[in-house]
Amino acid sequence: MANLDLEIGGRRFAISCKPGEESHIALLGRMIDTRVRDAGAVGQSEPRMLLFGALVLADELHAMREGNTGPAIDRDEDKAIAKRIDSITSRIENIVRHLEGEDHHA
Repeated sequence: MANLDLEIGGRRFAISCKPGEESHIALLGRMIDTRVRDAGAVGQSEPRMLLFGALVLADELHAMREGNTGPAIDRDEDKAIAKRIDSITSRIENIVRHLEGEDHHA
């Protein structure tokens, strides 16, 4: 397993991932950090801050699925994007489960 630190909302989180996935996970961390900051959730408890970030990302996913994405795009491309977002969402959920597991062992 590879290890990296993510900074989300001014806090550092140690994350393990498969070797070679570091840059992708770091990108996801930056996406979450942006959503947390945009939602004004910096300074909240870690679970609450991550919840706000997850809710904003879920809202974006919902808007994409409902077709509120702005300019029309190709249906196959839309499905591919939705599939990729589902994959990213699953990874985020796994990270949250991992973090919650660490919280329960502390």
